[in-house]
Amino acid sequence: MTDAILLNTGMRTLIERLGNVDAEKFISLIIKEPPFDYVKWRQDLYEDMTIEEIAQRAKQIGRR
Repeated sequence: MTDAILLNTGMRTLIERLGNVDAEKFISLIIKEPPFDYVKWRQDLYEDMTIEEIAQRAKQIGRR
C-alpha cells in the first residue's frame, strides 16, 4: 500500500467512525502532544483487555 493510499484510507476511516469534527480533533491531539510515542500508545490501548477480548475485537473488525 502506498503512503498516499494509507493516508487516504486512514482519514476516511477516522471520519466514518468519529465524524469530521472529532476526526480533526483526534489528529490535533496527536500532533499537539509531542513527542507522540506510537508504541506506548498501542500498548496502553489494549492494557485492560485480555487476549481473548482482543481476538474477539479483531474478528469483529475482520467481518466489516
